[in-house]
Amino acid sequence: MTAKNIVYFDLETQRSFGDVGGFAHKDKMNVSVAVTFSTARGSYEIYPENEMDKLGEELIRADLVVGWNHLQFDYPVLQPYLVHTLAEQTVNLDMMLELEKLLGFRLKLDSVATASLGIGKSADGLNALRWWQEHKKSGDFAPLRKIAEYCAFDVKVTRCIHEYALEHGSLKYDDKNGRTTEIQVNW
Repeated sequence: MTAKNIVYFDLETQRSFGDVGGFAHKDKMNVSVAVTFSTARGSYEIYPENEMDKLGEELIRADLVVGWNHLQFDYPVLQPYLVHTLAEQTVNLDMMLELEKLLGFRLKLDSVATASLGIGKSADGLNALRWWQEHKKSGDFAPLRKIAEYCAFDVKVTRCIHEYALEHGSLKYDDKNGRTTEIQVNW
């Protein structure tokens, strides 16, 4: 029997919510870079915008896609590039949405990563947007590499959070008062 192929996934966009007229128009944000980590492959894969169909195929073939708010954000951003309807054709664990069901509010990836793993994100999405603009203006590859590295680190953090939850049956997060709190999860 072969091992289960879990694919951890994240993407960065070319535009902000403000650029496209708000959250309802996230399908117009366009992908700058997407990154996956496949447990079957044992490595990361970086997808530029012109390889979204290849990314879609990897997600469809996965036994489980794990992300952070990928059902309500990443999939709608990615959907215009694909024939597949990702949310219907993939098995998913959206850790942010699962935690929201348990807690009644949304947590940031950084809050869970810092409390559970002792590491935070390497940058934020606004940096990725600036790097994209820099790439578009100059044609230089270096800003695109920064986006890929940032996105790959988020995929790594997502993977580590999932593995932590599987090992410990819980996750920690920093609450609104700055206290570290623990919640039981069964993933």
